[in-house]
Amino acid sequence: MSVTAFQDLPLGDRDAQWDGAAAEKHVRAWANAEDEPNEKYRNAHVWYDKDRKDKFTGYKLLIADVVDGKLVAMPRGVMAAAAVMQGSRGGVDLPKEDIDRVKSHLAKYYAKLDETPPWE
Repeated sequence: MSVTAFQDLPLGDRDAQWDGAAAEKHVRAWANAEDEPNEKYRNAHVWYDKDRKDKFTGYKLLIADVVDGKLVAMPRGVMAAAAVMQGSRGGVDLPKEDIDRVKSHLAKYYAKLDETPPWE
């Protein structure tokens, strides 16, 4: 399985807009992963392909950004990832055996937000 371990990241501002492309750039710089992914980079995502962990294209479901020099889970990033798991934006292609674990990972952040994930 390639679901990342739950990092229990602090939550960012709930009202902050989610810009995945900007977050990707921030995380790469923060993780010192400009040339290839590393563990710090991996921790900003919910899923990665173990067979392609050295390729940026092997990472999916970015939920974090860097705020004041620290990696934080962005509520709207978590919600965007949950929406993708529900089929938004064409869904995501993950191994069937990873789907429940990805949802469980995201549900932990929903709990921190005192919210219910969309699949419940």
